[in-house]
Amino acid sequence: MVKLHPSFLERDGKTQFVVLPVEDYESLRAYLEDLEDLLDLRRAIEEEHDAPTFSVEAARKELELAP
Repeated sequence: MVKLHPSFLERDGKTQFVVLPVEDYESLRAYLEDLEDLLDLRRAIEEEHDAPTFSVEAARKELELAP
């Protein structure tokens, strides 16, 4: 889990902005990219769950690759 150390800036008595240390921002950005990748993977698995599959052996034979 990403640990954040935010600073909140107010305008007219209301919180308007959040400032993060660069390290926190980079960690949060990487975490979100990982989550997007996971969602993409889950969507692909769902979309292709009925697609035909091949064993490694069959793929090598089809592509004429050495074992």
